[in-house]
Amino acid sequence: MEDRTYVSWIFIESFMVEAFKKVGIPEKDAYICADVLMESDKRGIESHGINRFKPIYIDRILDKIQKPVTKIDVLKETPTTAVFDANDGMGMVASHQAMQVAIDKAKKYGMGMVAVRNSTHYGIAGYYATMATKAGMIGITGTNARPSIAPTFGVENMLGTNPLTFGLPTDEDFPFVLDCATSITQRGKIEYFAKIGKDTPEGMVVGRDGLAKTDSKQILKDLKTENAALAPLGGIGEELAGYKGYGYATIVEILSSALQAGNFLKMLSGVNKSGEKTPYHLGHFFMAIDTEAFMGLESFKKTAGDILRELRNSQKAPDSQRIFTAGEKEHEAWLERKDKGLPLTKASKKDIQEVNEMLDLNINLPFKL
Repeated sequence: MEDRTYVSWIFIESFMVEAFKKVGIPEKDAYICADVLMESDKRGIESHGINRFKPIYIDRILDKIQKPVTKIDVLKETPTTAVFDANDGMGMVASHQAMQVAIDKAKKYGMGMVAVRNSTHYGIAGYYATMATKAGMIGITGTNARPSIAPTFGVENMLGTNPLTFGLPTDEDFPFVLDCATSITQRGKIEYFAKIGKDTPEGMVVGRDGLAKTDSKQILKDLKTENAALAPLGGIGEELAGYKGYGYATIVEILSSALQAGNFLKMLSGVNKSGEKTPYHLGHFFMAIDTEAFMGLESFKKTAGDILRELRNSQKAPDSQRIFTAGEKEHEAWLERKDKGLPLTKASKKDIQEVNEMLDLNINLPFKL
């Protein structure tokens, strides 16, 4: 197990905010972006936290394929819906505003939904679903992404990892949040495997020859050149029901593009015909459903909590100590990390030091490589 260096949440927020401001992100927006990334690490979901701070956000801004200032145009609006154009700004900023608008509409009319086009990577999807649960609502969100998934019986990367995420309020200390990709794994997880020198488990990635690939560093190269694709949820082929993941990924693709007349599939590759980097033009959708419009928040929370407790208390498999429900492990990760801070990998420390020097931040780092 790699030796980690713990740093305080105050430090990591301050560092990211200063770096985001230095590349042109307004201070208010910089705090939103940092908050989304920290939320991932707080939940123990390291594939979407500080590991992506430099390559997905800082580098893309410096490469001019993502704008630091997020200009949001409202293309269409009704009492319960809206369509935003994020104009290639910060996906996290546009998404925060979109979910807040959906929540505000749901407070008035019971339900609200906002679709966003021409956006960029929005971080951990569960962040936005949890915005709704904190308001006593059901939150649903999804996003398309650069092509990574091959259709069942296919080998070409066509669909994004396309998470379909739900957040439900409960009477427990944490909400039920199901936040997972519709692929069997995510590009971010493979990036993490590559950083720590670990192979990708067999069955998660298929090559052009139809065979499974496991070399994480090579997979990342092959994904870029379309010589590898992620398998849909369920895995390669049909035997373990990969067609279900393929179907759900397609639903997210349609909802992330058709509602807002946005880009889809190969249009989201991030490169032009000459192989040059271009904006991704991603699409997202956000739904908020007010439980008070049905039988009330307290009734909903109790029933949801009762269901989760019965599931966890059901008969366990031999040699299994616990049954978990969605959001439970993430809550426990936060309880462990809230006082200890963020455990940085060597690769993350290197990224932070690189950003510190590259942007001339001159921040005193609480670690050495």
